[in-house]
Amino acid sequence: MAHAAHDSYYVPHGSAWPIKGSVGLFFMMLGAGSMLNEVSWGQWSLFLGVAIIIYMIVGWFGTVIAESEAGTYNAQVDRSFRWGMSWFIFSEVMFFAAFFGALFYARQLSIPWLAGAGDGFWTNLLLWQGYEGQWPTNGPGDVGGEFHSMGAWGIPALNTALLLTSGATLTVAHWALKEGKRAILNWFMFFTILLGVTFLGFQAYEYIHAYTELNLTLHAGMYGSTFFMLTGFHGLHVTLGAIMLMVILGRCLKGHFTAERHFGFEAVAWYWHFVDVVWLGLFVFVYVL
Repeated sequence: MAHAAHDSYYVPHGSAWPIKGSVGLFFMMLGAGSMLNEVSWGQWSLFLGVAIIIYMIVGWFGTVIAESEAGTYNAQVDRSFRWGMSWFIFSEVMFFAAFFGALFYARQLSIPWLAGAGDGFWTNLLLWQGYEGQWPTNGPGDVGGEFHSMGAWGIPALNTALLLTSGATLTVAHWALKEGKRAILNWFMFFTILLGVTFLGFQAYEYIHAYTELNLTLHAGMYGSTFFMLTGFHGLHVTLGAIMLMVILGRCLKGHFTAERHFGFEAVAWYWHFVDVVWLGLFVFVYVL
């Protein structure tokens, strides 16, 4: 167990979970690198590393949850958790900003240059004469062959409604927690997870449609690469958020959290609302414009 918390400073106990996570990361990266070099045992090393990391995450989070429920953490620890989650979300903002920046650079600068705008006059005249540079594009050079872009008002619009609704249901669940209405809390947490999983199902269908019917793949030039990088990483974040929501629902069903102390719930809610906001940017700049 952890050492007793001091009045103003918490001293955590020693833990073996970081070294276990490091071992998992070592085997995972060793396996990934080996697979890229076509080494036969690479995939087994990758799977072993992923399994160790999952074991570490489950065990470490279980330890933290047990300590929290035991009343080990004081107000100073709560503030440190809030700052840590705030900086984590800021790092995620910068992560997506890099990909949105790449999309902006391609659409507003590099593609017009290749089409002859500004300083790109000679590039267009000598290398890509006749290239018009209209978006969406897989050129110049028609990389990946002819493709069709993804429309905005079918599944993407439906997914937008699903995520926005999930943000509302999560807000209701948060209100219910603070008001001590546990039944409403549990039901609206379930609705939030259901909406998130439905979003992922529609996105998987959208990807299958893109590959099989639109010839829209990662190899379809700048449009294909930016489309799948942005929507794919967002889908990964939705998946992680849904898993975290499931853990929180499990804790709610066990009676965890109080109206005054529930930062574990709030942290996941912050993350989910961040995912919602990123999707709004994706819908506007990737699908609509």
